[in-house]
Amino acid sequence: MERLSAKIALPPFVARPSYDRTALTPGIVHIGLGAFHRAHQAVFTQRALDAQFGPWGIVAVNLRSAEPVEALAAQDGLYSVTVRSIGDDRPEIVGTTVGWVCAAQDGAKVLDRLASPDTRIVTLTVSEKAYGLHPQSGGLDTGHPAIAADLADPHAPVGVIGFLVEGLALRRAKGIAPYTVLCCDNLPANGRIVRRLVLDMAGRHDPELARWIAEEGAFPCSMVDRIVPAATDETRERAERILGVTDTLALDTEPFLQWVIEDDFVLGRPQWEAGGAIFTGDVEPYENMKLRLLNGTHTLLAHLGILAALDCIRDVMAVPEFAAQARTHMNAAAKTLDPVPGVDLPAYMDQLMERFANPTIAHRCVQIALDTTQKLPQRLLAPAVRALSDDGDAAAFAHAVAVWIAAVRKRGDCDDPRRAEILAAAADADPADPSASFFAIPGLFPLELAEARGWRDLVNAGLR
Repeated sequence: MERLSAKIALPPFVARPSYDRTALTPGIVHIGLGAFHRAHQAVFTQRALDAQFGPWGIVAVNLRSAEPVEALAAQDGLYSVTVRSIGDDRPEIVGTTVGWVCAAQDGAKVLDRLASPDTRIVTLTVSEKAYGLHPQSGGLDTGHPAIAADLADPHAPVGVIGFLVEGLALRRAKGIAPYTVLCCDNLPANGRIVRRLVLDMAGRHDPELARWIAEEGAFPCSMVDRIVPAATDETRERAERILGVTDTLALDTEPFLQWVIEDDFVLGRPQWEAGGAIFTGDVEPYENMKLRLLNGTHTLLAHLGILAALDCIRDVMAVPEFAAQARTHMNAAAKTLDPVPGVDLPAYMDQLMERFANPTIAHRCVQIALDTTQKLPQRLLAPAVRALSDDGDAAAFAHAVAVWIAAVRKRGDCDDPRRAEILAAAADADPADPSASFFAIPGLFPLELAEARGWRDLVNAGLR
């Protein structure tokens, strides 16, 4: 069967770009060419271009694997996203990507694009662990392989912070204004974190470069939300039946789509609000809502699924006891939130329960359980600290932490940057205090929790 390309005729019911792709020029570099970006930021950009055409084509950069880059090249930058719900599959061809490069194969090409005056925004979805954030200092983790490499040789970067800094250095040398760096990963105050890391690395090389970035650059915070499962053979086979052509980059996703962005851009931006993006002066309330209600509950459900040998979140939600635990967790997390402008929290939680249970979305538990140590602080531990300080009732978060530990012990493995420490903690568990070895992992649990004997006893009770 033929492969999706710009020359292929598609069924009339398949949505596609209304703008002239041949006139689209690059304006955004996106680092982290994964499924989430392709079903979220790229879709928002398509909506913006449909509403108001402009120089906002995306150059997609993958740091390590060349596979998605090669697939984009083979399909003229096109791929399909199918929005799935019961009895309704709505496919769309996304055409916002106009360039593609694997940094591991051609870092110089990435730097050329970052240094180009055409590049106005750099968006990021590289996962929490890729930033090299030290869990205790909040600055650069010099033991992180990419950070260490880019500190040793800043002109040939391999990590995301190194590329950002060297790209900005090249622009400054050319007299070009800095690009706006827009982080879209699930980090609290993500723009401020990335700004701090960029300034830290830049300052170690050139204090004047750091000063210029601090004065002239922009690092808006953002909150992103859409459930995008990793694609499977079933995903691609369904897309082939719908489209009548092969699409190796096909994705399924849910109807829900949200992006909240701090409106702080140096060189302009697309009209993302045409796709429903919310621009605000303060992203933090929305960010905490999503991290604690959606992501925190997702982490709980994923590890309940691992414990019960269930494959997907929809399977976990089909067990009434587990669905009830999700609701209990959300209710506890909601109490730790400040008011969120324009959001009805009970209605939002009802919507989350429906989204988790969507039978057409196969979001695997092991996918959500990836890199849990990078996610615990913002999803479970920060609200636990807040709950303890407010009313002393943080039992729901102790339960979620116990479920995570129990799942690691049952599975006997995990996919996590601190895997060796986690498995050692599981092996060293003391029956009298089974969580103690996990609380001893450096920098993972804040002191407010590590020293709260009553809360730790709740974790142990959950484990027993």
